[in-house]
Amino acid sequence: MPNYLTLFKFKYWLQMDSSNLILSFSISLFIIIMNESIVPTLGCFDRIIIFGDSISDTGNMYLLTGKPNTGIGALPYGETYFHNPTGRFSDGRLIVDFVAQQFGLPFLPPSVGGKTQEYFQKGVNFAVGGAAALNNSEFNIISGLNITTQDNSLWVQLQSFKNLLPTIAQGSDAATVMSTSLVFVGEIGGNDYNRGLTTLVPLEKVQTWTPYVISAIGSAVNDLINLGATTLVVPGNFPIGCAPVYLKLYQTNKSEDYDPQTGCINRLNDFSVYHNNLLQQELDKQRQLHQNAKIIYADYYGALLSVYQNATKLGIQSPLFACCGAQDSKYHYSFNHGCGDKQSSVCADPLKSISWDGVHLTEASYHTIADGIMDGPYTDPPLSKLC
Repeated sequence: MPNYLTLFKFKYWLQMDSSNLILSFSISLFIIIMNESIVPTLGCFDRIIIFGDSISDTGNMYLLTGKPNTGIGALPYGETYFHNPTGRFSDGRLIVDFVAQQFGLPFLPPSVGGKTQEYFQKGVNFAVGGAAALNNSEFNIISGLNITTQDNSLWVQLQSFKNLLPTIAQGSDAATVMSTSLVFVGEIGGNDYNRGLTTLVPLEKVQTWTPYVISAIGSAVNDLINLGATTLVVPGNFPIGCAPVYLKLYQTNKSEDYDPQTGCINRLNDFSVYHNNLLQQELDKQRQLHQNAKIIYADYYGALLSVYQNATKLGIQSPLFACCGAQDSKYHYSFNHGCGDKQSSVCADPLKSISWDGVHLTEASYHTIADGIMDGPYTDPPLSKLC
């Protein structure tokens, strides 16, 4: 395995942009200026279209909440690459940013930010922080909870895309536009489970929601292929038992509850594996239905778990601690004081951390996952071989 930090630093400095924009610029303008420096490497797709949650959100939640100057709208979010907050839930770039760069495409603009064909010409991002796979009404029925927040679910994102497709395809056949696009469906589903796990709904009950979550993802894949999509990437969920938020919430004194190699909580990681296994079974069904489409499973779980398993070799000293979080709190995470609060602090070098804010990952971690799906072994085939 290559040295995680050395490899990342080389790429980081190679791709570092000299622009230094201020937060008052609009996100769309910021994206346009930043992308002038991208050097194309692959060119087999005209655009990327993505659906998902905060793992992939490049600014939708920021725009939907009125461009706040706190949380993701303020430093230290965005400090590593952009040197300013961009509405991303990280210190820098996300997986989809690295994938776009590898395919010679600009960073994906948030769908909320534009209405013209020119804005969406090279891709569009419908992912919204906090989004679930299930719409609110269906989730409330199966869970018994009462979610009343704005519905930004996968179903809602798909409807928004269908409404925008005539604009994106203006002057072209919609099916042709879809066939020349790389479509990411997820990562999605984590927030369906977060709604239960963070309120201490028993894991056994949360697990009964999984078939419904998987069905929603499969339905979206089917709809997109019927619209003309021919190449789709569908990522699985992360090993949530390694996340500081859950290490803090579900901590026990029983050593058998933890993986002796990583320190992650076994039963939570087993739950992620359960979700991912059902997802792969659903994708097999979709492949049988659509034999002319490429439906690629992206193993985000394996890509990230390998970093935890090799943390010492990779120079990561505190793999289970958030880089940005509450001072003096276990796992550097607090439910009351998030990243950016006055009571929080930022680690000296995010390149040596896996988790950024206890829930989301650092740019370094996202870069490693992106490399694993672009070049293998965490997709089959590797995305770089699609060209």
